[in-house]
Amino acid sequence: MKDTPLSNCERDFLLKAIEDKKRLDGRQTYDYRRIKITFGTDYGCCFVDLGKTRVMAQVSCELVAPKENRPNEGIMFFNIELSPMASPGFEQGRQSELSVKLNRQLERCLRNSKCIDTESLCVVSGEKVWQIRVDVHMLNHDGNLMDAASIAAITALCHFRRPDVSINGDEVTVYSPEERDPIPLSIYHMPISVSFSFFQQGTYLLVDPCEREERVMDGLLMIAMNKHREICSIQSSGGIMLLKEQVMRCSKIASVKVSEITELISKALENDRKARKAGEKCGFAESMPQERITALKTDETPVEMTDVTERANEIIQKAEPPLQTIPSLLVPAPGVGQVGQGLQNTWGLEEEEEEEEDDEDENSGEEQKEQTKMMEEEHDEKEESREGHVVQLSDSEEEEVVILHPETPNKTPKNAGSATHQKGATKSKRRQKK
Repeated sequence: MKDTPLSNCERDFLLKAIEDKKRLDGRQTYDYRRIKITFGTDYGCCFVDLGKTRVMAQVSCELVAPKENRPNEGIMFFNIELSPMASPGFEQGRQSELSVKLNRQLERCLRNSKCIDTESLCVVSGEKVWQIRVDVHMLNHDGNLMDAASIAAITALCHFRRPDVSINGDEVTVYSPEERDPIPLSIYHMPISVSFSFFQQGTYLLVDPCEREERVMDGLLMIAMNKHREICSIQSSGGIMLLKEQVMRCSKIASVKVSEITELISKALENDRKARKAGEKCGFAESMPQERITALKTDETPVEMTDVTERANEIIQKAEPPLQTIPSLLVPAPGVGQVGQGLQNTWGLEEEEEEEEDDEDENSGEEQKEQTKMMEEEHDEKEESREGHVVQLSDSEEEEVVILHPETPNKTPKNAGSATHQKGATKSKRRQKK
């Protein structure tokens, strides 16, 4: 188990409050937190709330072979489960030091105290006996798990009913609850554990410590006692030395607390017995029609079903007519689909816009390429015209290019020869300049 450590400021605050005889939840030194006992739908299922500490106990039974050294006695088995649901410090599927200590203390409190008549659990001597199994599950951890576990376990055992059996020769018949009423266990007394925490080497004493008080305490004393003031078990942990007067003082306080808790358990069992006998819903069955987790009752409002049609017509007439919207004025957002006549559908508008932009970019790129190609062609034509071609421009808007091929030297006149000679001279000059 890995607990989150307390800070030094928080530890000093708790110890200072205990010295001033004050507690975090406003209780006095010897006060218990509020105890609430509820039962499940089945026999042997019990929930105990000790403040914010919540524990569930479930009792079950089965026919097994007895122990060799005690062939006429039934078997009692206890199991405590510390699940991570109760506290982040608990690990699943692994027994910690705390779970082992709680299990041993619960066995000393209930089994070693002989609170249950184990001989009444024998069916056939040496062959078949009832094994009573008590599973205690920690649902929420807020300190003093041992007291809550002992209250839940003994209450669940008192509430449990085992099936009735009959023996015919070597044949053992187990009857269902519908065939025969189940039989309660034979319980002599109800031992209940009371925890005391000591601070500053036994100088200060608190009853029913909460989880934060357990972290700063120096030692713990657990006394299991019944209402007849008989001590069933006593155990001290923490390594502190207690005086005789301190132990006697704790036992007197425990006797008062045990009598109060025993009376509370008896009252809860009696209320449950009356509810089951009267056929009322109890346990989880009480909360099912209300669709609530808890079994708290709520006031039901009656509903009148007369003149429903007239009432509905009055409500419709008094109601305001709905606002009529014009489909043409609605401008849907991009990517919003609308269903209905006259409405605009904008599914895929963003994709179409992107495609149009891409097409425009491609067209502009092609136009630029064509323009550059035309400019290059014009430049080449001008170069060719410079090399000996005559270009005549007409008065019209369009330019006409006329290429004159040179004539043969026999038909050329004298003036033409002189002209060609001059042109050749100009060409040679231009080439030299270049």
